[in-house]
Amino acid sequence: MDKSTPRSYLGMVVVLGSLWGLAEAGLGMGLRSCAAYVSGALMTGAAMFFVAAGWAISRKIMGVVLMVFLASGFKMFDALLLSYPLTHGAIGNPMFAFFMEALAFLILIAVMKAALTRRLTGQALLGGMAALLAANLFPLVRFATGVPACVVAGTGYPLSLYYIHVAVAVTMVTVPLGFWVGERLSAWDFRVSEAHHRKVFNSILSPAALVLCLTILTLLRLT
Repeated sequence: MDKSTPRSYLGMVVVLGSLWGLAEAGLGMGLRSCAAYVSGALMTGAAMFFVAAGWAISRKIMGVVLMVFLASGFKMFDALLLSYPLTHGAIGNPMFAFFMEALAFLILIAVMKAALTRRLTGQALLGGMAALLAANLFPLVRFATGVPACVVAGTGYPLSLYYIHVAVAVTMVTVPLGFWVGERLSAWDFRVSEAHHRKVFNSILSPAALVLCLTILTLLRLT
C-alpha cells in the first residue's frame, strides 16, 4: 500500500457499500421481478462506480468484496421489507450481478498494467471491458438462483446482452468517476488518520451512515 492509501479503509468501504445498497434499491424501486429494458445496464454502470471507488480507496480485493456483501445485505433487507424470498428475481438476480460485476472488475484490474489504470483513458477502457465481461457472465444467474435472466420480449435473448452497448458506454464514464471520487476520499481519509480522528469515523460515523441508509430504504419502501 503506498503513502497515498490510508492504513485502514474499513470506514470508507462501509459508507460506500451502504450508499451502493441504497442506490441499487432506489434504481430498482419500480422493479417487482427483474431488470426491465435498459435498467439493468444503468445499474451495471452504478455498481461499477462504487466498485471503482472502493478499489481506489482500499487497493485490496477484500475491500471490494466487503462492499459487495454490504450491497447484498441491503438487497436481503429489501426482501424482508417486500416479503420476497431471497431467490426472487428482484432480489437474487441483482445480488448475483453484484458479484459478477465485482469479479469482472477485479479480473481486469489484475491483468491490466497499473500505469494504464492510473490514466483516464485506461480507467475508461477498464470500465468498458468490465461491463462487457459482467454482462456475458450474468446469464449464468439461472444456475445460482434458479431464475433465468430477463429476456427481450418475444425472444430468448438476455437483456444484459441486448443492452450491452449501453452498459459499456455508461461504465466507461462511471468507472473513471469512481476512481476520481475514491482517490479524493482516500486523500481525505489519510488526513483524518494523521489527525487521529479515524477511531471516531470508523466506530461512529460509518456505522451511522449504514443505519441512515437502511432507515432511508425502509421509509422508501413503506411510503
